[in-house]
Order: sequence, then C-alpha cells, then structure tokens
Amino acid sequence: MSDEVENQGQPWPKSAAIFGVSGGIGAALLAGLIARGCGRIYAGSRSGGAIEGAVPFAFDLTNEASIADAAERMRDEPPELVVVASGVLTLENGSGPERSYKRLDSGTMAETLALNTIGPALIAKHMLPLFARDKRSVFAALSARVGSISDNGLGGWHSYRASKAALTMLLKNFALELGRTHPQAVVLGLHPGTVDTALSQPFQKGLRDGQLLTPQVSASALLDVIERSSPDDSGKVFDWKGAQVPA
Repeated sequence: MSDEVENQGQPWPKSAAIFGVSGGIGAALLAGLIARGCGRIYAGSRSGGAIEGAVPFAFDLTNEASIADAAERMRDEPPELVVVASGVLTLENGSGPERSYKRLDSGTMAETLALNTIGPALIAKHMLPLFARDKRSVFAALSARVGSISDNGLGGWHSYRASKAALTMLLKNFALELGRTHPQAVVLGLHPGTVDTALSQPFQKGLRDGQLLTPQVSASALLDVIERSSPDDSGKVFDWKGAQVPA
C-alpha cells in the first residue's frame, strides 16, 4: 500500500457512492467524505430518504433491478469511489452466527450469502462499468477478518465466515478482470474492526479496552486506507489499520 496517491493536485474522490448509509459505518463514511470535501455523494438506503449533503437513492441488496436502476441514475455523473457498506451478522428473525455445524440451516445460509456476498457482487456488476478507464477509481466492500481461511483457528460462525470468504474471492476476480481495462482502478475488501453498531452489539461482551471502535474512528481510518491504496493492492483485503488480512 503506497503512502501517497497521485491525484494530480486535486482532492480525491471528487464523487462517491455509498451503498448502505443507514448503518453506523455507512453513515460515518458519508459524514467523513463530506468533511473531506467530496463534491458529489450518492447515498443509498432501502428507503432512499433525503439526506443532507448527498444525493439519495433507494436500493435493495436482494433486488437486482433496484441496483441496476441506481447505477443508471449515476451514469451521467459516475462516482470515482464506490463503497458497499452493507452486511448482516444476525438476521432480522434473530438467527445469529452458528457456533456448530449442528445448527446449520439452509434458509439462514441462503439469506446470509444473499446479503453479504451476492448483493455486493451485483453492485459491482452494475457499478464497475461506470468507472472511467483513464482515471483512478476504487470499489470497496466491507468484509471481516473472520472471512480469512488461513487465519481461521476457531471455526464456527459458518454462514458468516463463508459469505465473507466468498466475497474475498469475488473481489479478487473483479480486480483481475477490471485491471485488464482499467489500469488505475482498485478493488478492495475492508475490515472495519469491531465497531459499536447494531451489528456487533450482541457480541461486545468481553472485549478488551480500546478494542471497540466508534463508527467515526473506523470510517475515518477506512477512508485513509482507501486514499492510500494503489493498483498493486487491488484484490486484497485490508483492516482499518492498513494491514493486509490474509485470504
């Protein structure tokens, strides 16, 4: 990861799209980009409600037509940065990470992969074609360290781990394909750390002092990681400190 990115003296990104601004990290990323002077920010949520300082749009991770429509609305003024800030650990029905293979359920697995893997992949399908071939552009998706296969020493959390491991493979694939036509493009996975949001709240007990991050701290660090990234980093996953997470 390079210490400095050539932006030809201009602030970068000048435009961005965040899929998932209703979550804690997504909202903090939006605020961070506004504070850094990003001129045009598309802010996506399921409701598509108005958001000060941004251009709102509605999307549903499980509805490809809504993602395609959102991308089409950005075609005339496409973003230089796309961040998928959505994801799920505990489903709306209360189903949480399975600690044993004995608790595997096909419905839970399918929904987890739909939200954590297939949804981000469909966003990439419709957003990557908007990137300019002769300019720096970044596609980033929130991932998790527990998606690392080589770093897995505990097991459990089967559907969640599998969904993030699959996401890592897809990001690598996208990076290789995009790199053939877009030499300045970067595709990243981002591990935000353990952030004080609704997603992590059921699992915060027993954390060490300083291990739980605020959304603002995590988002600011992730934006720094994105800003420092180069095409050599494309297809890799980095944590909020800028360290590479093994696949």
